[in-house]
Amino acid sequence: MSSKEMSAMEEGMFLTVKQICYSSDAVKFMQKVIAELVGTYFVIFAGCGSVVVNKLYDGIITFPGISVVWGLICMVMIYSVGHISGAHFNPAVTITFCIFRRFPMKQVPVYVVAQLLGSVLASETLTLVWDIPRDAFFGTVPVGPASRSLVLEIIISFLLMFVVSGVATDSRAIGELAGIAVGMTITLNVFVVGPISGASMNPARTLGPAIVMRVYDGIWVYMVGPMLGTVSGGFVYNLIRFTDKPLSELTRSSSFVKSMSKSTATATL
Repeated sequence: MSSKEMSAMEEGMFLTVKQICYSSDAVKFMQKVIAELVGTYFVIFAGCGSVVVNKLYDGIITFPGISVVWGLICMVMIYSVGHISGAHFNPAVTITFCIFRRFPMKQVPVYVVAQLLGSVLASETLTLVWDIPRDAFFGTVPVGPASRSLVLEIIISFLLMFVVSGVATDSRAIGELAGIAVGMTITLNVFVVGPISGASMNPARTLGPAIVMRVYDGIWVYMVGPMLGTVSGGFVYNLIRFTDKPLSELTRSSSFVKSMSKSTATATL
């Protein structure tokens, strides 16, 4: 092959890569990833920041205040970037959407990395602003038996995903209220379970502070619990999504689960 031919081939490869990098789809996807990273950053910064301030300044925010902060920041960020990235901010939610064919599988790893990176950056920011001792850890650690925290994380993650599925994926719901519904659900969950498990509901929420402060006590609870809860919550909502059809119609020619998956896939096209 002559040098001229090699030069032409290299130029063609360069143009191809340039077209891919600057294509409309690539730009839109990068916007989604950046929105997911920024949204997760501020969710963790505000939520965990309220925990830090409460511990360092003699309970000035109070536990109810912390609960409200978590709900408010999630609501604010959903309305800010939900129309761009879908406002998952949570690897468990992203994976569950993928399982039920409401999110493309090829985008899942990038979304999860963006969420984890946002959490780590927010946690690092908090440790740079404040000199945080180990007893002021702002992550999630089980209080009492790990099994109890696991059960509670499954329950509250189930509720969160059940609500998300209802307000964000069902065309019969009032979509404009999604942010309020999800934010209020998070507030309620923190109120009820916060003193026991920390009410994570989100592997990224737990991993970021744990990595930055190197506190890994009971971390498996927050990897297993939210995943089991969100998948279960998504599955149950999909079971009741089709109650306008008789059960015999859904189960006549195939299994109910297969029929449900087919209908879900059709709804996303």
